[in-house]
Amino acid sequence: MFRGSSFHNLDPKGRLIIPARFRDVLKQSSIDGLMVSMMDGALSCYTFEEWRKIEGRILDLSVKSEHMRRFRRIFIGGAHECMLDKQGRILIPPSLRQHAGLKKEVILVGVLDHFEVWAKDIWAQEDEKLQNDMKDEDLRNEVAALGL
Repeated sequence: MFRGSSFHNLDPKGRLIIPARFRDVLKQSSIDGLMVSMMDGALSCYTFEEWRKIEGRILDLSVKSEHMRRFRRIFIGGAHECMLDKQGRILIPPSLRQHAGLKKEVILVGVLDHFEVWAKDIWAQEDEKLQNDMKDEDLRNEVAALGL
């Protein structure tokens, strides 16, 4: 499982070093790499095994609405295989970097079954938004239902 967050820098070629704790999760996988796609203004990074599960769930959907077709087109169609190099880095394709607004400073955020890559400034906005949202009683009740 992917947990925790950490700040990193993209190199000028768009390579990102994957932290050791995340690489440890990847070592349990049969393939040394990730499937990376776009979601919520960031990049979502999945092991190949987890990605196959997602594709299966998307294929099994009985709902074939226009919204779901569009989602599938962008989420699956925009995905890229990003293999780890010997230094534990992935090369993030330019189209994905542009979508997520990634320049140099990024933050990796573990989200259990995957991790996300955020531009540092966009992550700060996301964090501030959550802090404001936590003032909402419905959200506080949802979080409380988790026992937190």
